[in-house]
Parts: sequence; structure tokens; C-alpha cells
Amino acid sequence: MSKLTLTQAKEILAKHTTEPHLFTHAAAVSAAMGAMSELFHGDKEHWEAIGWLHDVDYEKFPQEHCRHVRELLAPEGIDEEDIRTILAHGYGIVTEEVEPTTDIAKSLFTVDELTGIVHAYALMRPERMKDMSVKSLKKKFKDKRFAAKCNRDLIQRGFDMLGLDAGTVMECCIKGMQEHESELALD
Repeated sequence: MSKLTLTQAKEILAKHTTEPHLFTHAAAVSAAMGAMSELFHGDKEHWEAIGWLHDVDYEKFPQEHCRHVRELLAPEGIDEEDIRTILAHGYGIVTEEVEPTTDIAKSLFTVDELTGIVHAYALMRPERMKDMSVKSLKKKFKDKRFAAKCNRDLIQRGFDMLGLDAGTVMECCIKGMQEHESELALD
């Protein structure tokens, strides 16, 4: 089996997802994962593909998220390592099946929620993603009323897992999302 490509990820997600906001989230996580790959010297397209496909079972099984990933992806020929990476983003949240132990899995775990805060912040700024600073994002991150549905404790757990400070990961999310701002309708 070959590594998952972004084209494959987009084709597979489209088979199981119809809600526009889920595609926007997929694009945001994919963008952030691309930037994280550069930090860890990973295969950028592969990391973006994992980010794009991470919520493949969410629309059909929101109450059982991550419990149907394997059944949807194995028939597509997705390799077990990629399936495990996707499963790991739900560790301690919706499943205990796979703990994030690799850089790619830890990154996915962390940026999944963090992109929600970045996206919400961009939407409230007249300049959207342009010139967004880590310093200003950190202020929004500390305000628990802002983007309240984004779980800061999970994000912090991700920072700790990665062994990185918040600013480094936030900078990656901002950079990745800036590179894809038109796809995210944030330009």
C-alpha cells in the first residue's frame, strides 16, 4: 500500500461527508498539518492528506466518532499506519484505542481543536488571516469564552505531548492557514 495522497483524501472524504463546515474544518486541519510537517521534516502532502481525512466518520457517526474510521478507510486501501494516525486524534476524547505516539499523530491531536480557535479569530478580524500574530492569538486562547467549544485542555495536552510551546504550534497553524486562506474563505 502506498501513502495516502491529498487527492485520495479529498475523494474519500467526499464519499462520507456533505456538510460544508466539515470540509472547511478538513481544509483548516490539512493546512495546519502541512505546516507542522515542515517543523518535523515530514512528507507535507501526506500530513495534509491525514489532516483532510481525520474526521471521515464524523458526519455519519457523530456520537461514535473515530469508531468507524477503520471500516470506512480499510476498503479504500488506506494503510494501517495512516488509519492508526487518524484514530489517535480521538485518544482520551472519544476512544482509548490508539494513543498518539508519532509526530504526525501528536500534531493531528493538537491542531484539530487549535484550528477552530484560529478560524474563529480570523472570522472576527477585518483582515482575516493577514498579519495574524501569535501574541494576539495567545490572548484569544486564554479567553475561555472565545471559541468556547474548542477544548483548551486538549490543546494543551497536545502541546505537552509534542514537547513544544504553544507559540510554536500556533505559529504553524497560522502559517498553514494563511497559505490556504482562499480555500478557507478567509482572504
